[in-house]
Amino acid sequence: MEQITGKNILVTGVTGWVAGPVAAALAANGNTVYGAARFADAAQRGPVEATGVRAISIDLEAQRLDEVPADVDLVLHFAVSKAADFESALAANAEGSAALMEACSGAEAFLHCSSTAVYEPNDHVALKEADPLGDSHRAMGMTTYSISKIAGEVLVKHTAKRLGLPTVIARLNVPYGDQYGWMTFHLMMMEHSMAIPVHSNAPSNYTPIHNDDIVRSLPYLLSLASVPATIVNWGGDEIASIEDWCEEIGRLTGLTPTFAPTENAIASIVPDLEKLHSTGFHSTVGWKDGIRRQVETIRPDLIKSATK
Repeated sequence: MEQITGKNILVTGVTGWVAGPVAAALAANGNTVYGAARFADAAQRGPVEATGVRAISIDLEAQRLDEVPADVDLVLHFAVSKAADFESALAANAEGSAALMEACSGAEAFLHCSSTAVYEPNDHVALKEADPLGDSHRAMGMTTYSISKIAGEVLVKHTAKRLGLPTVIARLNVPYGDQYGWMTFHLMMMEHSMAIPVHSNAPSNYTPIHNDDIVRSLPYLLSLASVPATIVNWGGDEIASIEDWCEEIGRLTGLTPTFAPTENAIASIVPDLEKLHSTGFHSTVGWKDGIRRQVETIRPDLIKSATK
């Protein structure tokens, strides 16, 4: 499927891990990209605009959206609040998402980035889009995250239907790139001989997806945008566990991972990707290659000479 070009695109959460590289890639591909965040620190604008993205300030919790341009073709909504109190989290992740759709009601399509955190874990069974929802992230102390993401999906579905705005809700599993991701924390923990929490029901399986494939998948996901909204799981083709990628980091660096099994960790969440694959999309960056690229980028000094 052809990649997106020649569009006016709004990308929210542009100061975050996932949205920043996505916005930069889209700008480099001939799109006019508006990168939205609160920009409470004005210094954050410079790095965003250096990538060719036009920085605009929004506040979803306060529903301050006056800088959103009127002629947006596509909306890629990645912004998320991880506030510890429910009032703030629900205002941003649910009410704010609906308000953003109102502000962009004339768009061709709206992509709402949700999370597989909305699922009730079921041992190591691959979870389909219609499977039961739950509060998977409370165990690790993220008390508002799963619930506010579920609420966000509900309001986005309702608003898409009310506005007639073609929408896809994509439940992202474990995103990572050459310079970001869950694995970067595990690398730091290994370097400092810290035990890495894993769920006691081992292994802690996921389907990590590299930033390159996140960008490649966008036109496939947007092809599913519809009224009523379509929900689709979003991840890479390969299953890998925390234990797997920490062992691979160890192989690359000579560091030795240690694990701390506990019930107070996110249980295995493996999304069933049949609906995503039905669009023709398959990931291209294998998780081992992705881990190598990440370590080589952020800590090349740790790569063992024998693995080069």
